Amino acid sequence: MTEWRWRRFEELSVHELYACMQLRQQVFVVEQNCLYLDADGHDPVCIHGLGFRSRQLVAYARILPAGRTYETAAIGRVVTAPATRGSGLGRMLMNEAIGECTSRYPTEPISIGAQLHLRAFYETLGFIATGEPYDEDGIMHIDMVRPVNDATGATSDGASERGSTRVPDSSDSARAPSAVRDQTRQA
Repeated sequence: MTEWRWRRFEELSVHELYACMQLRQQVFVVEQNCLYLDADGHDPVCIHGLGFRSRQLVAYARILPAGRTYETAAIGRVVTAPATRGSGLGRMLMNEAIGECTSRYPTEPISIGAQLHLRAFYETLGFIATGEPYDEDGIMHIDMVRPVNDATGATSDGASERGSTRVPDSSDSARAPSAVRDQTRQA
């Protein structure tokens, strides 16, 4: 069972923030052998999604409102722990992130900057390539968008895969979008 927590930056505990940064750096910097500044200045305006199993962070993504890097809301820094790969956790994480993004920004498409080798995976989630592949920090990426009519949190077969335990943040009752967003790294 995966427990999902969605938090604004200031709501993250020190331990949650450390776990997020550790997982992101473990995969994006060390595993992918990519030297870049992960603490890019966007985190303070993001909504952070954390997936825990047995009190261990195993999945993470962040949501940025429109205006930071893309013209639309965006999902970025999508990452799962190496030990969980192949278990379906990546799809579950993306369905959680799509659902959360859609609930916060129901009239906006969702953008991502996907690693090119994951293009087909993101297409199964309703994302469409919107440009040509490009090199970002030595890894080929492609911009993709999930149109509003597909931004329902449902999978391509129409069934919702959002589930498990969800722990809401304090902004659940008042979700006014602010003007911000992200260039992403997908894992």
